[in-house]
Parts: sequence; C-alpha cells; structure tokens
Amino acid sequence: MMNKPNPNDNPWRAMGMVSAVAADLIVCMIAGFFAGRWIGGIINGHPIWSVIGVMMGFLVGVASVIFIIRTFMGDRHG
Repeated sequence: MMNKPNPNDNPWRAMGMVSAVAADLIVCMIAGFFAGRWIGGIINGHPIWSVIGVMMGFLVGVASVIFIIRTFMGDRHG
C-alpha cells in the first residue's frame, strides 16, 4: 500500500517560499533606507537616519519572514 505524498514536500513550493523570504527582506530594507533618508532630510540630513532605516526595515522584514514561514509550515498556533 502506497502512502499519499505530502503536499508540503513539493520542491517548487519550497523554492517559492525561499524566493518570497529573500524578496521580502530586500524590499523591507530598501523601503527602510528610503524612509530613513527621507526622515534624515526633514530632520537634519545626517546619514545615520539611512542606517537606522535599513535596520528598522530589516527588523520588519524578519517579522514578516516569520509570518511567511509559519504560513508555509501551516503553524496556526501563534
């Protein structure tokens, strides 16, 4: 008797998840850079705001990646 294949074992689905994770981190970090640059232009023009924006974008991206992975793995426990 053969077992039914697990639909979560699809390599195309895994590749899509990895691509989504990478794209999400990149987009969040770029958005953070531009937001930091904009804030820096309004406040005082120091480049530290761009660095802070990238770091904040990274943190937002990590939170989003955790959500993506939980959705991919089917974890609904919170």
